[in-house]
Amino acid sequence: PSPVNEVIPLRVRVIRYSKNRRLLVARDVTRVQRLERTRQDFVANVSHELRSPLTVVAGYLETLLDDEELDEMLSSQLSSMRSQTERMNRIVTDLMLLSRLESEDPAQSMADVVVPRVIDSIIDHARALSGSAEHVIELNVDPTLCLQGHETELYSAFSNLVFNAIRYTEPGGFIRVSWQRTDSGPVFSVEDSGAGIAPHHIPRLTERFYRVDTGRSRASGGTGLGLAIVKHVLLRHEGRLEIDSEPGKGSVFSCHFPAGRLGACLEAPAGAA
Repeated sequence: PSPVNEVIPLRVRVIRYSKNRRLLVARDVTRVQRLERTRQDFVANVSHELRSPLTVVAGYLETLLDDEELDEMLSSQLSSMRSQTERMNRIVTDLMLLSRLESEDPAQSMADVVVPRVIDSIIDHARALSGSAEHVIELNVDPTLCLQGHETELYSAFSNLVFNAIRYTEPGGFIRVSWQRTDSGPVFSVEDSGAGIAPHHIPRLTERFYRVDTGRSRASGGTGLGLAIVKHVLLRHEGRLEIDSEPGKGSVFSCHFPAGRLGACLEAPAGAA
């Protein structure tokens, strides 16, 4: 807030130059913040309004597909409609989650999260998602390491990284999920043996709807919002996302948290190690 008028938000930068000199640049960002709030409200309102009609359409499609006397060609068309409706529902759900992450105070309802238990649940879903692809999933989880934060948000962030690894790794490929303590703080990482990502894509991966391969992403059922959700969850937990990838050599996505976020494990995790 401006020291002259608290209603005016300022963005302040201090730049070092010459010997012991500093250049201070202050910019009035009132208009930028107003536009950002308008965008957030628009996305939240549109997402909310879309959910009801999509639910109705999905319900009618389910009813029609339950008809055993349905023509085969019509059944195929209705199945395709149901698939696209489900995809739109996932997009709407992710947009609503992003709006909530941007608007809510992250300091509210913080608690000690038993991360190993969260990872157990994610891995169960990951194995089901892998199915006939039979990915080799390896765990390296410290069962005594817990984190102060929001369990549902951390589940969303970690599951997005694990499910992405499943979607973009060839059948029979290797995926390693790790949750370990380091000198700088706890780190959650997902390593895969997938196709890898070219360097020029990496800085833009956390943008909404940014896709490295549009056709492949849509075919895999992704919404294009997963890594944007990961970024916002980490910001709310004072964390950062690191991406290390090379075409043909797989990828490693790492979530780094400060040591001050370490929590107390008040219950014994269910064998995540």
